[in-house]
Amino acid sequence: MAKYEVNEAALQRARQLIASKQYVLDSDWGDVQPRADTENAFLDKHSWDEYASWYLGLTDGASAETKARYAFAYGDLRRLHRSGLIACVYRAAEWRHKAIELAAHNLLQELDAAAGIK
Repeated sequence: MAKYEVNEAALQRARQLIASKQYVLDSDWGDVQPRADTENAFLDKHSWDEYASWYLGLTDGASAETKARYAFAYGDLRRLHRSGLIACVYRAAEWRHKAIELAAHNLLQELDAAAGIK
């Protein structure tokens, strides 16, 4: 099973998106999560660092500047999605990636507080 470390740049980016209200509270993650063609189009116009900032996990042992390096997307490459954070929490918990699970959970709590969700 792959191992992941928390991507601190992604945490910072997610917090910036929350602070600037660049988020979607209600979406179907299965419909909005980035697909390969969307990721490729993004990479045509943006740096790998910008791409990486949309993924909470860094895959141990994967080469830099490859899609395999980045896991646990939380947004659609434009906005943070609450459903994306929930998917990260669930998937990380399911596969026992505790650091990713907690990072996503904490972001979810920050988002809910900022959005007034009680």
